[in-house]
Amino acid sequence: MYYSSGNYEAFARPLKPKDVDRKSAYLVGTGLAALTAACYLVRDGQMKGEHVHIFEKGPIPGGACDGYQYPGIGYVMRGGREMDNHFEVMWDLLRSIPSIETDGVSVLDEYYWLNKKDPNYSLCRVTEKQGQDAHTDGRFGLSDKGCMEIMKLFFTPDEQLYEKRITDVFDDEVFSSNFWLYWRTMFAFENWHSALEMKLYLKRYIHHVGGLPDLRALRFTKYNQYESMILPMIRYLEGYGVRFHYNTKVTNIEFEIAEGRKQAKTICLFVDEHEERVDLTENDLVFITNGGCVESASIGAQDQPADFDPALRPGSGWDLWKKIAAQDEAFGHPEVFCSDPEQTNWMSATVTTLDERIVPYIQNICQRDPFSGGVVTGGIVTARDSNWLLSWTFNRQPQFRDQPKGQLVGWLYGLFSDKPGNYVKKPMRDCTGKEICMEWLYHLGVPESQIEDLAERSANTVPVMMPYITAFFMPRKAGDRPAVVPEGAVNFAFLGQFAETPRDTIFTTEYSMRTGMEAVYTLLDIDRGVPEVWGSTYDVRELLNAAVQLRDGRPLSDLKMSWAKRFALDKVLDKLQETDLGRLLQEYKII
Repeated sequence: MYYSSGNYEAFARPLKPKDVDRKSAYLVGTGLAALTAACYLVRDGQMKGEHVHIFEKGPIPGGACDGYQYPGIGYVMRGGREMDNHFEVMWDLLRSIPSIETDGVSVLDEYYWLNKKDPNYSLCRVTEKQGQDAHTDGRFGLSDKGCMEIMKLFFTPDEQLYEKRITDVFDDEVFSSNFWLYWRTMFAFENWHSALEMKLYLKRYIHHVGGLPDLRALRFTKYNQYESMILPMIRYLEGYGVRFHYNTKVTNIEFEIAEGRKQAKTICLFVDEHEERVDLTENDLVFITNGGCVESASIGAQDQPADFDPALRPGSGWDLWKKIAAQDEAFGHPEVFCSDPEQTNWMSATVTTLDERIVPYIQNICQRDPFSGGVVTGGIVTARDSNWLLSWTFNRQPQFRDQPKGQLVGWLYGLFSDKPGNYVKKPMRDCTGKEICMEWLYHLGVPESQIEDLAERSANTVPVMMPYITAFFMPRKAGDRPAVVPEGAVNFAFLGQFAETPRDTIFTTEYSMRTGMEAVYTLLDIDRGVPEVWGSTYDVRELLNAAVQLRDGRPLSDLKMSWAKRFALDKVLDKLQETDLGRLLQEYKII
């Protein structure tokens, strides 16, 4: 496997890999990573679909990319997916996945056309004082010291950040800024999370720093992620004859470990209350989704809280990874990520409006007609003074194809599930859907005399607790996540958010999909380049632009400095004035 860039390899079709007709594949999980791997097995690997087996412990595919209407409960989305224009693997694959709505076009086509016609941006990113615009007005509000802390982190070598927390590299100069409010709520970072992951995010999305305040950097699907992304991939794979095995738990994978060689030998399964085993040869490829950010998640209801139950059960991604990791050091250290659910949880809730009474309060904040079919909030709106640090969003409506006319389906989440609310004086994790809706309506600006009635009669709210939703952000070091294909592996690979691939960032669709592509390309030795992670971190233009954006447009030449440093800087700038470098600095408002 190797990386490439540019159109030459992007448009190429690889030759059929040697001996692929003699090979089979077994994939653990039906999340985005495993489905991507399966798609590349049949598209570029040209493996026979009937040779591809996908094991799913539940009755429904999709992993964390869900979106269902549960009978008697209502619409549920545990999370939402926002995309970047440089998700190179994602676009490479989705150009080949047919739309399930429109004949003759791809998922990429419909996605591209939609976001060109209706680009995303927010008209109100932050509120306070019960629904009033906080007027952050696109400003980061960083001091010079705060900017320097961010720039220092950007250039710090990875190994110096192993096992360090964000609090080890930032202080109140950053934490009290709008920048941190935008950042932590958009990416769900907590102060105690990994400084290394923070740095990787900065480098990965340096080209989007200026788009953080109003979220214009983001792109969204037409419907929820299950109907817009997962279902088309399932249909594509079923069309090739790929075999899906539902209600099938993978409880262990046994390996044969020798000097310089590692081979998966047996898959241990639990199918319909019966134990089964699949014996493997070198020609049987295994793709393992280890860990899982939505493991042990629980769903509540309008009148019922979602349980906080972080117990790890047999057949879960964490239990499987622990059994695998015990067999070889190269298989990672799951305990780094799943040992402290109090530091890795947050809660979300799906709100469905049942009549028109809540709609004006939403419209007052987003400044758009929620029923227009176009962008509504343009990403999350954060209630800055919320004890739960509550954020909410309504994407394009309808969010579900079968959504009744006149209803809106939105999503909200709170980073601090253990804190009492501002209106509902209870921790979020102890609240029913109705109570969570009441807290949201309070921050929306609904008069307090109407809050309970609207939450009960005008909305249906379904809470979800996810004990490990940000487990991948826990401080770590090299080796805590296994490589996608560990050294010496002959017939297996790791997939998803807890597999290691260089330069890309977790908690993204692209990361999952990249691990799937890299795994297939490595094990089948496909002679085509995997698109490299977009190289904006090496583009001096993007670096210059981001440096100025972080300072809210103030040139770097305005930095406070001593008289001697100022004199020296002015001398240097004078010499650069009539050079290409000087013109570049002027163009990007550095000077």
